[in-house]
Amino acid sequence: MSHINLTLAKNLIESAEKKANEIKVPVVISIVDEGGNFVACHRMDDALLVSVELAQNKAWTSIAMKMTTENLALVAANGKELYGINTTNNGRVVVFGGGIPLYNNGQIIGAVGVSGGSVDEDIRVAQSAVDALYEFKN
Repeated sequence: MSHINLTLAKNLIESAEKKANEIKVPVVISIVDEGGNFVACHRMDDALLVSVELAQNKAWTSIAMKMTTENLALVAANGKELYGINTTNNGRVVVFGGGIPLYNNGQIIGAVGVSGGSVDEDIRVAQSAVDALYEFKN
């Protein structure tokens, strides 16, 4: 697998939704390809409407910055070298956890973005999609 297609995106979303149901938090899960292009987005019942854009932007940010949004938050904090980066790209850059790049053989092939819970919950749900990618590959 060298890229994200709709079938793979649906499998990753399914895994993430399962984790969200386990921890009882309604979220939005977004998958983008290696160019940051929208592939799929899923809003669970009762997920916050604001989470749709946030999930998509978290996934996009992970591709654009080639890092998790959790790690970006560390270098974008007040006084850090990327402080203020969230004001660029029409405010699309998200500087809190929930966006994680997806890799295959060391190459970024896409990203997942999750929004709707606490930052920790969003990260846990997004990580379940990452874990599902590795299971899918094997």
